[in-house]
Amino acid sequence: MSGAPRLPPAARSIVAGDRRALARAITAVENGDPAARPVVRALYPRTGHVPVIGLTGPLGVGKSSLLSALIGRLRAAGRSVGAIAVDPSSPFSGGSVLGDRIRLERRADDDGVYFRSMASRGEAGGISAATREVARLLEAAGFSLIFVETVGSGQVDVAIREVATTSVVVLVPHLGDEVQTLKAGLFEIADVFDVNKSDLPGAERAARDLSELASLGRSADGWSPRIVRTSTTAPMGLDELWAAIEAHERFLDDSGARATGERRRLAHEIAERVRERVGRDVVGRLQRDRELRDLLDRVAARGIDPASAADRLYRDRYRAR
Repeated sequence: MSGAPRLPPAARSIVAGDRRALARAITAVENGDPAARPVVRALYPRTGHVPVIGLTGPLGVGKSSLLSALIGRLRAAGRSVGAIAVDPSSPFSGGSVLGDRIRLERRADDDGVYFRSMASRGEAGGISAATREVARLLEAAGFSLIFVETVGSGQVDVAIREVATTSVVVLVPHLGDEVQTLKAGLFEIADVFDVNKSDLPGAERAARDLSELASLGRSADGWSPRIVRTSTTAPMGLDELWAAIEAHERFLDDSGARATGERRRLAHEIAERVRERVGRDVVGRLQRDRELRDLLDRVAARGIDPASAADRLYRDRYRAR
């Protein structure tokens, strides 16, 4: 198209399927390299059209094995898949603690699947702005499905809702009773519940309990979470899991919820980026601005509490702008 803006060389290489160019761009995004901005900006209009499937749940429920098995089925069906595994950040380097382990079984010459392990960068839910941008790079590179597997830090990873179009919460038998499930807030994020390791005793009861809880209400958009059972050792239930994911994706299109969800995610991302920039600015000003150093001194001397100091700073320095 003659009127379309010309892509930067790196962006053209990514669109053309150059995996090395893709890897370099992802690394630049992870490291916050300003050189990544023109590439991400140029490719953004090509994104927002493919499903992003989130897999979350506590440690030890078998998310990585489940993801590997799902990708195997999808590759056999001819689908191209990009996968992001969000791991804990090293407190020393900031890098991915578990990034060196082998997470997926695949042929080295298979260009139809791309896997990247990323650090959570200290984000509470294990999802950082970099994760969203990497997902967009994978889409621009031509992958028809994107998976994001979260760190599973022992608490519900609600932040997966801010990147995934469909969220799959993975549990195992005997993980906890239904009251604890409700307290964990799983129904706030789950589009599909998967009772994995269902070759173990108690799987049928766990699925039944989840079904009873799911029948008590629907999400704000009218979707009622699907309950499936899987096992990667038997194996069993993988087709049912993918059918449930596809059912939710169709629901998003038929109900108009896809556009609503995308606007919500983008609003959250914009706000998150503003918070990050303002936060860095405030930290710097508290160190170099004389008036703000005095305010910090008052907080340290217990003359004013941090919340009141923040209110004053916001009112005087940011709200008036």
